[in-house]
Amino acid sequence: MNFSTEKLREVLIVTAHIEKLDTQFAPELKGVFTFENKCGNNTIILDLSKTKYCDSSGLSAILVANRLCKDTNGTFILVGMQPNVQKMIEIAQLDRVLNHFATLSEALSDFE
Repeated sequence: MNFSTEKLREVLIVTAHIEKLDTQFAPELKGVFTFENKCGNNTIILDLSKTKYCDSSGLSAILVANRLCKDTNGTFILVGMQPNVQKMIEIAQLDRVLNHFATLSEALSDFE
């Protein structure tokens, strides 16, 4: 299983179990986000703590999630970004657009 989901109160946590979020896995992740959003989940946390690399297709999947959540008055949050992933987010200047926390517990405390 490349991605798993867990519902905690009103928050859906999507955990990536892959080292590379690239063209091989980005379409699957987009599918997860689209399906979950259609099921009414509009507050999503993506845990990337196991992901060491992200390319432009991975960034595209992340932006799809952000748009889906915003379009349904929800929130999208990234957590656990490894240094290389963080660098890609910063290079693309998405750190200014996306909500992000270092850890899952920090992000969840925002909803308490």
